[in-house]
Amino acid sequence: MTTCFSTHTSPKATTVILHAFDWPYSRIAENAEAIAKAGFKAVLVSPPMKSEKSKTGTPWWQRYQPQDYRVIDNQLGDTADFEQMTKTLQHYDLLIYADIVFNHMANESDRRSDLDYPNICVLQDYDDKDAYFKSIKLFGDLSRPIFTEKDFVQAFPIEDWTNPWQVQNGRISGGHDDPGLPTLKCTENVVKIQQNYLKALKRLGVSGFRIDAAKHMTLEHIQQVWDEDISEGTHIFGEIITDGGSPKEEYELFLKPYLKDTRLGAYDFPLFHSLFKVFEKGHPITDLANPYSVGQALANDRAITFATTHDIPNNDVFLNQVMSEDNERLAYCYLLGRDGGVPLIYSDLDTSGIMANNGQPRWLDSWQSPVLQKMIKFHNLAHCQTMHSFEHSDELLMFQRGEMGIVVINNGSVAKTVSLPTGSYADLLEMEGTQLFAEENKAANSEIKNDVSYNIRLAAKSCAMLVRI
Repeated sequence: MTTCFSTHTSPKATTVILHAFDWPYSRIAENAEAIAKAGFKAVLVSPPMKSEKSKTGTPWWQRYQPQDYRVIDNQLGDTADFEQMTKTLQHYDLLIYADIVFNHMANESDRRSDLDYPNICVLQDYDDKDAYFKSIKLFGDLSRPIFTEKDFVQAFPIEDWTNPWQVQNGRISGGHDDPGLPTLKCTENVVKIQQNYLKALKRLGVSGFRIDAAKHMTLEHIQQVWDEDISEGTHIFGEIITDGGSPKEEYELFLKPYLKDTRLGAYDFPLFHSLFKVFEKGHPITDLANPYSVGQALANDRAITFATTHDIPNNDVFLNQVMSEDNERLAYCYLLGRDGGVPLIYSDLDTSGIMANNGQPRWLDSWQSPVLQKMIKFHNLAHCQTMHSFEHSDELLMFQRGEMGIVVINNGSVAKTVSLPTGSYADLLEMEGTQLFAEENKAANSEIKNDVSYNIRLAAKSCAMLVRI
């Protein structure tokens, strides 16, 4: 099956997205040329809105607590910085995707009891710095709040995370002592304000939206905000965290209805859990031969595929889903080698504090990895090439992408040698311990030209991406 698709919700298969998690907008602009040369086609940036900021800095999660949508003013930059970034990215033919937080507003219960957003102090700041805030305004009247108490659901913490009504109406909180994040209601005003915000971002050049905490939004809310007009020409995908695919309870309760009742994309958590089980838990790699056929991967044109998301290394509850470096590399080889979905590559500025084997921050500028960039090159070369899995065992998976190339993954603990189809190959990755060698096949009839077949020897826990030459 080929993923040479193009709809209003899905880009072409060559779109590899760099998740520049919590990068300042100016830093993204400074690296735009290098990002494009690395093979990426789009950049996902942290929520461009007003959120808490400080001269000494604020933690990453503050970017997910909106104060106002009408201006971009947060720790990563302001509207002017964002506009400069978009112009620079467009210059290098990179798409701009924005992280969108529509489920809730900021938890400011420690300083006030009302639900006016933005709060009175922010409104006063707008008034005191009138010229500045008018210069960075996206839309609307900055003299008044965008939301009041009537735009929020009744305050109560989510206790039963398998109860869709609670999950989509309760507050995300740390428990009874935490008032949690005020959850927005699907009112006419909320939908109007959120659509005005999305339209403003599209005018700035944004062509994709990640829906944060989509699991917590009602389908009615998602459908009303992302209508045909907003969705036109835009790639949209929701974050709906599940513990697997069909028939897992979270999949059936949350992701399945979303896929059925919208045309939007989604994070492919079913496939992620399959990857994790294979590479981290020792499940047979045959599980990855065709995971969609057994309900463990999303449809090609709906899936955002990944080996890690920003929540996995940065939230304690998900830390047990961090893969080892070697296994993450194998996962990326599979995701960038296969036919299906749009790969999302995570890279941060050391928000988690997790160290790599070399003693450096694990995901700090990980997008610059030479091996990863070669995998992206293979992905872009294999655009629209059919996929055929022709050899697999409990520890080895090999599949072909049309006539262009072959992907081989050895998930075992010992080296393996594999015979390749007739032809000449070059190994893009050239990983340590991998050896590609030819063997001449003596023809029985001397008038027939001798064929040359290739074998490849892969070290334990390694992979190869072969292109025909």
